[in-house]
Amino acid sequence: MKVTDHIKKAKGNTLFSFEIIPPKKGKNIQELYNNIDPLMEFNPPFIDVTTSREEFVYIEKEGLFDRKITRMRPGTLGICAAIKHKYNVDTVPHVLCGGFTKEETEYLLVDCHYLGIDNVMALRGDAMKGEQYFKATKGGHSYATQLVDQIQNLNSGKYLHGTLDVDDKADFCIGVAGYPEKHLESPSMQSDLKRLKEKVDAGADYVVTQMFFDNKKYFEFVDAAKKEGINVPIIPGIKPIAVKRHLQLLPQVFKIDLPETLISEVEKCSDNKQVRQVGVEWCIQQSKELLDAGVPVLHYYSMGKSDNIKSIASQLF
Repeated sequence: MKVTDHIKKAKGNTLFSFEIIPPKKGKNIQELYNNIDPLMEFNPPFIDVTTSREEFVYIEKEGLFDRKITRMRPGTLGICAAIKHKYNVDTVPHVLCGGFTKEETEYLLVDCHYLGIDNVMALRGDAMKGEQYFKATKGGHSYATQLVDQIQNLNSGKYLHGTLDVDDKADFCIGVAGYPEKHLESPSMQSDLKRLKEKVDAGADYVVTQMFFDNKKYFEFVDAAKKEGINVPIIPGIKPIAVKRHLQLLPQVFKIDLPETLISEVEKCSDNKQVRQVGVEWCIQQSKELLDAGVPVLHYYSMGKSDNIKSIASQLF
């Protein structure tokens, strides 16, 4: 079922969902299952599975280092199929511009269609690790809007090398990212909203936000998006702080602000166990306010760990 259909079926009730990351190469999928199992009691209608782009690794050979490109976390589509089979829940694979050609994207989408996957999350993706700026892959897309266009073309039977008379067209529900504190590369909030409107006009069906820790930022973003003519569901993406280092890491990586009250509480903690509890308590209060506001879904960035998400969800669902 499409994410948008799940939202309609809920008739105004807020749904629970979460995002996981594939394990690194050589790791067992059972560890992933162990972290999904405790969250299934909250009846997530869908689970997002991230896609990691390629990165450089250096392999020593005869005293010299040879630079190779690899993917440390492949298997997004396989994990989606495994989760769908094991839990009978819809999955949302992330589809990236970065690291993929248009042909590779088409093959991925065809595979998704064959597997009965109805939803995809269309993202530009980040710059390669070690590179300051995003560079489009040769033969790939530069912007998420172009990726949305390709997915919508496939929904219409238009493939890269011609329109096919197909018996069973794809009908993907397309999610895109939104930024309550603007994308780090955008020159202004208004400019960022225009880019989001372009993605929706191209065919995006819903938006999931980047993490935020001040609900006011989300509410202002939703209001501004509506004024821009963006009328699709905007799902808040939430992440509980888990370690003290997040005070520096999250603003540095995602260019977001943390509320002073949260910073103060984390700084009082003597160890990361206390930080984790502060993060859970903050996220519960944040989630309760969003729940009272009637958001369509509370979507949690789990990073593959479920204990803190379970503690939060048990107070809400």
